[in-house]
Amino acid sequence: MRDFIYNIPTKVYFGKDQLHHLGEELKRFGKRVLLTYGGGSIKRTGLYDRVVNEINKAGLELYELSGIEPNPRVSSVNAGAALCKEHDIDVILAVGGGSVIDASKFMAAGRFYDGDCWDFHGKKVPIEKALPLVTVLTISATGSEMDTGGVITNPETHQKLGRAADILRPAVSFLDPTNTYTVSRYQTACGSADILSHIMETYFSREKGMYLTDTAMVGLMKTVIKFAPIACEEPENYDARSNLMWASSWGINGFIRIDKGPNPWICHPIEHELSAFYDITHGLGLAIVTPRWMRHVLSEETLDRFVEFGIEVWEIDYNLPKMEIALEAIRCLEDFFYKDLGLTSNLTDLGITDEYFDIMAERVSNYSGEPRYTDLSKQDVLDILNACL
Repeated sequence: MRDFIYNIPTKVYFGKDQLHHLGEELKRFGKRVLLTYGGGSIKRTGLYDRVVNEINKAGLELYELSGIEPNPRVSSVNAGAALCKEHDIDVILAVGGGSVIDASKFMAAGRFYDGDCWDFHGKKVPIEKALPLVTVLTISATGSEMDTGGVITNPETHQKLGRAADILRPAVSFLDPTNTYTVSRYQTACGSADILSHIMETYFSREKGMYLTDTAMVGLMKTVIKFAPIACEEPENYDARSNLMWASSWGINGFIRIDKGPNPWICHPIEHELSAFYDITHGLGLAIVTPRWMRHVLSEETLDRFVEFGIEVWEIDYNLPKMEIALEAIRCLEDFFYKDLGLTSNLTDLGITDEYFDIMAERVSNYSGEPRYTDLSKQDVLDILNACL
């Protein structure tokens, strides 16, 4: 087991009746609040009115930035950072899903930076100071409500890049599963694929010795597998929505990675390239890429982890030959994504061709970081992308 430091300082209010704490939490950070949100669904559901009511009751000054895109763009981040500077904002309140929260994290850092906020990603400018961030989550997917990272898109350069810094972790997050009741079947499915991918890309590690976190990951994966189809069919099933929401947070808040050491993901960088060029839904891209990655890297060298995956997660008969178990595990995952969740199984159906694959593969193969579960060359990445067509 590795040495590690464990610190997840996000304060979480979980459940149906927690929003009345919002005003008191915001007041801890100051008086001027920037409310950030997306396309307006929070107004249709009434959540916007409830949030604003709590802010007004607390006597706080409210400023707003709406229209944050899925696959959030750096232009929105720059706009938010400018508002923070103009109005001397004390705290950002992000109401939405991962896109809104991710963008808000870099607005919080941009408040103290004089340049283009893309510099945090493109130039890796140090992130040493940021405004406090409070979140009200509306979709279970990215885990941004409890983690240190975020992903931003630059449409001019066709880049979608992630960045993490401890100071970006939300100070307080409000997790009410009922706020996800209106999430569509499609977005519920995509969000569930994202949650599962966070866990799987950590699970497939060469590090050994932490039985506890391996067991926790199995439990998290089985939670998503059990409750995602229920949430798709019964959108107001509280047990399903609450289990998915809590799995979202714990799939990427650092706990399951504490003994995995440097373990850079690969399916996420491949999908980020697809999103950067085609602006597809992140979770859908992961559902298409991940099984192809698995089939590509499965070998005698990597076999044992796939066997554990099959036996522990999918409850495949351990008496079967190892390679048969591994292949059956991948088939089970494909069935889950494409049959149980009803997601598209290939890029061709999305109108995507191999036009930019060479550029994508070059970028992914040059992605910096420690060795992954298994190293991939540019040709390996090309093969995976072509298998997705």
